[in-house]
Amino acid sequence: MCGAAPTTPGSSFYEVAYDPARVLKSADFKILKEGDAELADKTANIACAYNPAHEVHMINKPKVSARKGEAIVHVKATGICGSDVHFWKHGHIGPTMIVTDECGAGHESAGEVIEVGEGVTDVKVGDRVAIEAGVPCSQPDCDPCRLGRYNACPRVVFFSTPPYHGTLTRYHAHPSAWLHKLPDNVSFEEGSLCEPLAVALAGIERAGIVLGDPIAICGAGPIGLITLLAAHAAGCYPIVITDLFESRLEFAKKLVPTVKTLVIGRNDKSEETAEKIKALAAAPIRVAMECTGFESSIRTAIFSVIFGGKVFVIGVGPSEQSYPFGYCNANEIDLQFQYRYANQYPKAIRLVAGGLIDLKPLVTHRFPLERAVEAFQVAADPTQGAIKVQIQD
Repeated sequence: MCGAAPTTPGSSFYEVAYDPARVLKSADFKILKEGDAELADKTANIACAYNPAHEVHMINKPKVSARKGEAIVHVKATGICGSDVHFWKHGHIGPTMIVTDECGAGHESAGEVIEVGEGVTDVKVGDRVAIEAGVPCSQPDCDPCRLGRYNACPRVVFFSTPPYHGTLTRYHAHPSAWLHKLPDNVSFEEGSLCEPLAVALAGIERAGIVLGDPIAICGAGPIGLITLLAAHAAGCYPIVITDLFESRLEFAKKLVPTVKTLVIGRNDKSEETAEKIKALAAAPIRVAMECTGFESSIRTAIFSVIFGGKVFVIGVGPSEQSYPFGYCNANEIDLQFQYRYANQYPKAIRLVAGGLIDLKPLVTHRFPLERAVEAFQVAADPTQGAIKVQIQD
């Protein structure tokens, strides 16, 4: 545990310990502009943040020191996730995760431990670690935590999800129990990519995919491509992947040469696209992994699977959508969803360290921390051809 006990009724220990007011009300907090000295100061705890006005900019945060149960991580690599861009552009995800103040971005991070607090024995100074950004309450009165499905903890502190500041910063204080040591052959860059890999692995596991399964993957963005890598490592064949952009499908071919690709149009009918997927697969598709969250893509996935098949939705899309209920009912289609992940980081690190999944090609753009705003602009612009944009320090 870290810091003092909770004082707010109903709040978890970590909700109090990582109260964003500690940052926002600090005398050191400052919204930075180009040319400010902090951006050139390699000891300043700068970070990238978004706000309700849909602005993304650099901020200066107070320096951190390790409390009981904590470690201070010098964050070396952070990837920009689609959710980071969504919070910046739209100000919310769903009806509850709403940007109401300055909120630090980033949750795909890895770095080096530079300080440990009282009672910390699981990591030491100099350890290279991946940061699991979701810290559940871990209390015995919490059913999800007690049952091991801590991604459903209602009192979770998920760094970068409002109101909690993220890990796209120079120095980050984190409960040591939620840091995962990286083997020597896994880089900081790969360590940060273990976060989206954890998402894909949770989907593969919960979808019940097994060796030899023919599957479809809808969407060749970062999560779709990582799902492709994971499904290939799991022994799926054939795999069909779809996307609106030919360039992303060409990238998919470089990652997994045996994958079958299909370019789709924004106005294509879902039923017709599904028939093309089935023809490409030339095998009965039992599972479709939907990685966009958009209604038309989910509909396509539904029509592409066999009787009794499953559509597993990893992507995050609009809050309200409609699906062909009658078709799903008559064909016993299982429609399943995912919220983050649980118990996946150790597996992700093992798969990377063992060479079963190669994440390195996914990083197409790299920026230093002080240029994180520029990195966001590239990540948000499909014409830039970015797959995964990383900020490194």
